[in-house]
Amino acid sequence: MDKVIREGAVRVGVDLAKRVIQVHAVDAVGRVLSARTLVRDRFIEWCARLPAGCVVAMEASSSAHHWARKLIALGLDARIISAQLVEPYRSQGASGKNDANDAAAICEAASRPTMRFIPVKSIEQQSMLCVHRLREGLKEDRTACINRIRGLLAEFGIVLPQKAQVVRREAARHMDSLPGLGKIVIEDLLAEIRHLDERTKAYDAHVRSMARDCTAAQQLMQIIGIGEVTATAIVAMVGTRASCQPMPVLMIVAPALSTAFARATTSSHALPPSTRSSIDRRYTTMKSGPQASRTRRTISTAKRMRCAASPPQASVRLLVRATVNWLIR
Repeated sequence: MDKVIREGAVRVGVDLAKRVIQVHAVDAVGRVLSARTLVRDRFIEWCARLPAGCVVAMEASSSAHHWARKLIALGLDARIISAQLVEPYRSQGASGKNDANDAAAICEAASRPTMRFIPVKSIEQQSMLCVHRLREGLKEDRTACINRIRGLLAEFGIVLPQKAQVVRREAARHMDSLPGLGKIVIEDLLAEIRHLDERTKAYDAHVRSMARDCTAAQQLMQIIGIGEVTATAIVAMVGTRASCQPMPVLMIVAPALSTAFARATTSSHALPPSTRSSIDRRYTTMKSGPQASRTRRTISTAKRMRCAASPPQASVRLLVRATVNWLIR
């Protein structure tokens, strides 16, 4: 069987797991050559017997980029597919979900000529992304502490607004009016918030260092409204392609933004003529279509932002805000 796989396999579907890895190999006509379970330590050894250029597809997961880099080093064509794009190709349906069926579905999905694949991230990109995700986690923990303080103080009749600075100030001011154990708890939470502030500042320094050392991030930061956090997040998720056409890349990776908003607020010199023409056509359709109310809302937002900034600044500020939130999730 190993000889057949070495000579005839053209596509392999891989279902990654923590302890074992399921593989499903087929030849040029779709005949199954191998469907077996491998322990993690033997996966690369098994893949080394595949012919050069063989497509090895896997679902996007926490270890997918790691394995993809190793497979590319072996001369194989490693590809990563988003999980929601694989599900329609599982012939057994939702009730037949298991490692073997998932590997077969991945193999079948990889054969589709219109399938969209996820670019393999480098070690540097993943390292940058780790910094962003932990930084966002620290911010979420800090918000949770602030909300916890508000909830506990409400038990004693002290109702505070959501603004973080007000909560910190008022919690410290009401400390003397709290009972003994309640005071200890609030003091601990305020100390935890200060600790999270220090850690967040440390990771802010890491972001500044990454932006300083990354050429692509430096190029992205030439756009008004894009700072160190947004630039490094885009490079971490999109790669160096972001240095080619920054504004079109931003519009691609932030699909939640309305085309009408781009039409209403993007500066004419920020986009190439072909992109502006496409946006103009779609905007004309949207004005009278089912999304007309959404169009009016986005234009209203754009008008309000113009009061505080010029059109290119206003458009980019909202654009990059949504982009960075979407990227680091």
